[in-house]
Amino acid sequence: MIDWLKNFIGNYTEGMYLPAIEVKDVIEILIITVVLYEIMLWIKNTKAWMLLRGIIMLGAFILFAWIFQMHTILYLAAQSINVLAIAAIVVFQPELRRALEKLGEKNLLSNINPFDKGKENERFSDMTADSIVTACYAMGNVCTGALIVVEQAIRLNEYEMTGIELDCKVSSQVLINIFEHNTPLHDGAVIIRGDRITSATCYLPLSDNMSISKDLGTRHRAALGMSEVCDALVIVVSEETGLVSVAMGGTLTRGIKREELREKLSRIQYRSTESKKRFSIRKGWRRK
Repeated sequence: MIDWLKNFIGNYTEGMYLPAIEVKDVIEILIITVVLYEIMLWIKNTKAWMLLRGIIMLGAFILFAWIFQMHTILYLAAQSINVLAIAAIVVFQPELRRALEKLGEKNLLSNINPFDKGKENERFSDMTADSIVTACYAMGNVCTGALIVVEQAIRLNEYEMTGIELDCKVSSQVLINIFEHNTPLHDGAVIIRGDRITSATCYLPLSDNMSISKDLGTRHRAALGMSEVCDALVIVVSEETGLVSVAMGGTLTRGIKREELREKLSRIQYRSTESKKRFSIRKGWRRK
């Protein structure tokens, strides 16, 4: 039986080249797999998906020209490939920038040490989170429009410069007063860094996503657009309906409840949420 199995395998593997696989080869394959997976996720969640579709269609057209030996088309394609590559970089510059920023957000050192969860890893305090929630739903009850940007890893200095510098502590009273009708600071967005309001009346980039509901106004488009270019959590209070919505990662969640908003703020409160969870699990395991 064993001899028959060896002969069977030998018949199909005879003459085949089987390279010797070492540990570094396996590591290289894993690295390439992770990189390709991240690139595919990035392409799926950005406008780069349209670029990929265009490249596939162009490649199919060039393949068709090559099969039928259309020399003029092949010559033009060969001469224009460099220009098209530069044009793609220019057109998709925001998406490429966002991809590099996402790469820089990953803090490997904080993930290695799960016990380094002191006060320095806290982006903002519970009091700040509670103040934001209280202000949002107080403004929602009286249909006062508001736009609040809670900064995470990516610094929002370029958007702060479009507004008026405040540098004051976050409180529900201050936020309500800023967005009060007919006040000098009510128009535009407020940017919060840590426990402080850095600036108000800031201009945010509008989303050009054509699938957005026509019922949404400029505030919601600005919130969604801001979430597409950075990792901030953007809170919108509708002036028409009083509903509170949240935009993050290019996704807008409309009409969330008070508990949901508080939970979303809790998720970004610490710089390394995954390590924090692992630490909590270990603490609970030790108490058993």
